Amino acid sequence: MAQDRKTSVGRRDFLRALGAGAGVAVTAAGPLATAAHADGESNEEKRKARYQPNAPEVQTYYRVNRYPATK
Repeated sequence: MAQDRKTSVGRRDFLRALGAGAGVAVTAAGPLATAAHADGESNEEKRKARYQPNAPEVQTYYRVNRYPATK
């Protein structure tokens, strides 16, 4: 039994090697995410009203989700 343990790779050793290999692969590949860039909206564009209650999409939403009146 002791001989089998020397020739075969144990589960823990396998997982250690797998984790070490993944860590090396990530550091060798470089950063996975790029730097974040701000969008091109000005302060005026950010503050403008976007909700339009008379838009067809909004009216359809309210029409579809209207509940029947309870009596």
